[in-house]
Amino acid sequence: MKITESSIEGLLIIEPRVFNDGRGYFYESYNKKTFTASGISVDFVQDNQSFSHKGAVRGLHGQANPFAQGKLVRVINGRVLDVAVDIRKGSSTYGKQVSIELSGDNKLLLWIPAGFLHGFATLEDNTIFTYKVNNYYDKASEIGVKWNDPTLDIDWGIAPGDALLSPKDELLPAFNEFVSPF
Repeated sequence: MKITESSIEGLLIIEPRVFNDGRGYFYESYNKKTFTASGISVDFVQDNQSFSHKGAVRGLHGQANPFAQGKLVRVINGRVLDVAVDIRKGSSTYGKQVSIELSGDNKLLLWIPAGFLHGFATLEDNTIFTYKVNNYYDKASEIGVKWNDPTLDIDWGIAPGDALLSPKDELLPAFNEFVSPF
């Protein structure tokens, strides 16, 4: 397993070692010893999974303390453009983001520590997205920013009129109205 730092401190890209043969493939998507040696020493408490159609946008979401979450994200089937935005006030990369394509084919994972907003745009139908979190979901602790905020200028690979959004995500504030709890 190869774990590398992205352009933002703490945000890690994980490339598993995949073993292919005539039956298909096998890989470890999580190994506590390997992750701990790379600085990801967390207790995962919940696994989540979503199924999305092409054009679905989920995010940008996060949770405030005491329910802030670190997330280990990956795609089982299909493709997404995955985005993490740094909202740590003292960070030199505050407001910056990392975008990475995650797919069932490339099998990449992304570790997103607490202090980031997270979202993804589905690039194929029948996409299955899964993630482990190190804290429980708490509705009252939800935070977020509008996915297409012009200040963030994220290229989601989806035209705004083609995005499939939840009613909740349509009501999220702009980044310049957002007050980070981190």
